[in-house]
Amino acid sequence: MRYCLALDLQDDPALIQEYEQYHREIWPEIAAHLRQQGVLAMEIYRLGTRLVMLMDTDDALYSAERMAQAARGNPRIQEWETLMWRFQAATPWTPAGEKWTPMTQIFNLGRQR
Repeated sequence: MRYCLALDLQDDPALIQEYEQYHREIWPEIAAHLRQQGVLAMEIYRLGTRLVMLMDTDDALYSAERMAQAARGNPRIQEWETLMWRFQAATPWTPAGEKWTPMTQIFNLGRQR
């Protein structure tokens, strides 16, 4: 399955630069956690302060709820999430208490004649 999610960054060039630096090589525990949860591929794109994440998952392994539960029980993942929230900001459409918000697909060339 492919997911497309959105999140904003704080509107501060220094913080954005630092955020991007952290993502040039994420902590090994974070990469391991994602893979253990069935994330096969993940890419993050930025335009200004808006981030878009594409995430491909193994449907037999991935569950957003299970991944969130595993993250809550892992101090290293919580440390990363707390650090990242320093740079991140909810979009205007993000439900309270959430971060990355699923986007709605409105077009797919593969479904066109």
